[in-house]
Amino acid sequence: MKLALFGSTGRVGSVVYNHAKHDHSIRRLVRRHIEPDTLATDEHVVVGDVLNEGDVSETIAGCDAVLCCLNTDKEDVLSRSMPLILKAMRQHKINRIVTCGTAGILDSRIEPHLYRFQSSEAKRRSTIAAEDHLRAFMMLQASGLDWTVVCPTYLPDGERIGVYRTSENTLPKDGRSISIYDTGDFMYKELMEPQFVRRRVGICY
Repeated sequence: MKLALFGSTGRVGSVVYNHAKHDHSIRRLVRRHIEPDTLATDEHVVVGDVLNEGDVSETIAGCDAVLCCLNTDKEDVLSRSMPLILKAMRQHKINRIVTCGTAGILDSRIEPHLYRFQSSEAKRRSTIAAEDHLRAFMMLQASGLDWTVVCPTYLPDGERIGVYRTSENTLPKDGRSISIYDTGDFMYKELMEPQFVRRRVGICY
């Protein structure tokens, strides 16, 4: 399988990349040149910008599925790049995408008509990241593609435990944290063994 990977140098993205590179051909978009001797054997690297339509299209061309682990920031890079990713997927006839979101865009258990970041469940005062994730999620939801948004709660580096809980569209009850390793592992597993197609999935210990 050929996989397009965005955000491969980030915390969760690097975990996903280290999984996928052993079993699949990888095409990834990075901002800086990577030394050739550090690359996996069956790998193509595009040095460019996720906000550049040509760079995104080149990364996705010839792939079978897309993994997106882009971070949010105050410039809304995630929600600004998502239209380009979805457009390229349609152009290259790719239907499957797994992305990393945040528990803030899951449905609230206490106030089901609200997202968690809008409800009394929210722990963070700033909603900038959640709003960026929400815009990206709404684009995926309207895309008609086979998407999954993996939504971890508090995300320390931690360690790979291998035992965790998941829940469709909500965070499992009393979920407190999940490591980057178990989150990345689950994203890769969801791509290989789909269980939550066109769903958000909350993940925690």
